[in-house]
Amino acid sequence: MDQIANPAPGFQRNPDKVITVESFRGTVTVRAGETVIASSTRAKLLSEPPYPAVFYIPFDDIDFSQLAKTGHSTHCPYKGDASYWSALPASDTGKDAMWAYERPFDEMTEIRNHGAFYPSKVTIEATPD
Repeated sequence: MDQIANPAPGFQRNPDKVITVESFRGTVTVRAGETVIASSTRAKLLSEPPYPAVFYIPFDDIDFSQLAKTGHSTHCPYKGDASYWSALPASDTGKDAMWAYERPFDEMTEIRNHGAFYPSKVTIEATPD
């Protein structure tokens, strides 16, 4: 069996945990106010029960000129360390609106170079094909 170079400690402790990542067939658009900050036909949908499913959008489809990286970070034992960005202009509403696992654990490499957004901080529209 191949060795995993950067294994997730969560999966080691809880091998029955299931997190799925699937391609979303359609378009996902993210707005901060009236400004489109992301639009993608290549989004992925991550499901991690009991949490709501989350869209992860490729970095190439995110307008980083509308975001500012913050010093906030969190840790997930299944995905790794998350970095955060605020939607501009920075306000309480858009603070830490996007997160990304820039160096996820090996089991979650499908979300590397993808960002996810809080629906309470921005508007996320998903239109299936």
